[in-house]
Amino acid sequence: MQLSFDAADRLVELVQARRGAVSAEDAARVLFALERAPATLAHSLLADVVDGDARLAWLGARVGLAGDASGDVLIEDAELVVFDLETTGLSASRDRMCEIGAVRVRALAVDETFETLVNPGVVLPASIAALTGIQPSDLRRAPQAELAVRRFLAFAGDAPLVAHNARFDIGFLEREVERLTGRHLAAAVIDTVWLARRLLQRRSERFSLRQLSHFFGTTSQPCHRALPDALSTAEILIALLGLAQERGARTLAEVVELAAPRARRLHSKRALVAGAPTTPGVYLFRDRNDAVLYVGKARDLRARLRSYFAGDRQRPAVEAALGALERVEWRELGSELEAALEELRLIRELRPPANARAGRPDRYVYLALRRDRWTVVPEAGPLGPIASKRRAQLAARALDGFEGEPLAAALPPLRARLRRLARDLRFEDAARLRDRMAALEEVVARIVELDRLRASRLCVLAPARERGFRRAFFVGGGRVRVRTVAEGSAGRVEIEAGLAEATLVEPSVAPDDADELLVVAGFLRRPGPELRIVSLDAGAILAA
Repeated sequence: MQLSFDAADRLVELVQARRGAVSAEDAARVLFALERAPATLAHSLLADVVDGDARLAWLGARVGLAGDASGDVLIEDAELVVFDLETTGLSASRDRMCEIGAVRVRALAVDETFETLVNPGVVLPASIAALTGIQPSDLRRAPQAELAVRRFLAFAGDAPLVAHNARFDIGFLEREVERLTGRHLAAAVIDTVWLARRLLQRRSERFSLRQLSHFFGTTSQPCHRALPDALSTAEILIALLGLAQERGARTLAEVVELAAPRARRLHSKRALVAGAPTTPGVYLFRDRNDAVLYVGKARDLRARLRSYFAGDRQRPAVEAALGALERVEWRELGSELEAALEELRLIRELRPPANARAGRPDRYVYLALRRDRWTVVPEAGPLGPIASKRRAQLAARALDGFEGEPLAAALPPLRARLRRLARDLRFEDAARLRDRMAALEEVVARIVELDRLRASRLCVLAPARERGFRRAFFVGGGRVRVRTVAEGSAGRVEIEAGLAEATLVEPSVAPDDADELLVVAGFLRRPGPELRIVSLDAGAILAA
């Protein structure tokens, strides 16, 4: 039974991720990890899952959601049922419900209510009686759980259900529904906790029912009784639906998506990376308008893409990209080095918003000595590029009065001056000098590395996607040039052309070239087993 429920959950998520019915073949491939799934076999494998879950239905030869059209209902026309349970404890498997309260919200207004005590069939704990005010004698005269749940389901009909911390209430309700019918609840569920978290964000740090009731000023106050708590939740819901409309949501389906917990939202998008290969490459996250949100690279595309949906939080910009994600595009390449350089090129070309931390070569600056004064300039030169203009300005101030070469020679006198300022208790001056020195040390380290890389003359050989070829990365003259080289003597012409590009050009200090050098440097420090590093010599390259 549990296996069937798990498969149903995954199938519902797949249909939601595809935003519509899916073919039986596609569904069977995803659910049962099949490489091929003929239509007859797929339908047979899925029959028990679809027929045993009220959320799913056969739409011809495809699998879809039962009553799928309800998601297209406009928010202002929607009908929802907000409910709350009181229980004998916190465990849906061990404890029982003892009260159900529900409110129908129609057209953004409270319409009618439902309330019933439930005979739990067990002794009501004294702590629960004290908390709720429910008396054990009242429960003995109340309807049994089976009858109470049937009455509630009749009241709710096909309307989506809403609860505060819905996982708790749905756990108790589903247990009874499964016991009565052996099936899942068919209704969509909206959790006002998660909806509030998405819509309020920094406006509120707490999202308990009492806190949100105070925040929105509801007329009904939570008191650990089912109907008053449901009424309070309904008022909170109506306020949140208004905020959702302000955020651009139009339909009930969009509200359900907003209210989904982060893990469920990401889990529902796992199908977007189904079929990703295990090869190196780059990937692009695209939104509903096919605009690129984020570009990344991977040594193993499948593992990297799956990691985004494994539950670990990403930095805020990537989290935002995942929230708007509609399509994932990947491009297979021969090696991680090639993927890293392609990632850099795509970021420069497309400027995806979630790659904001990546360097912007058009904004890089350089240090220059002009009229005995160090200054920050946009023109390319040997002392740069520096990605942070602020760090470059601090470094230039630290160099005031220094006219020698290299820049590292300015650091020992500055350290001595810092010690004197500290000894003389001039702490504010010492703090300013400390910050300028730190910036200068960063800039010097970057320039020293770039000088070394600009003087490098080598070739990195890596696998190519094409059989019988390799990718040759020629490093020379401050540039990285890439050519596809046939294995054996057939590759001599391309090798000679690559050598000419690397050795017969003027040295480059351009920011784009500097970024590519730094990418290659990372692989030179820790080269993978697929890389071969040789000198800029045709014989050495051919031999490798």
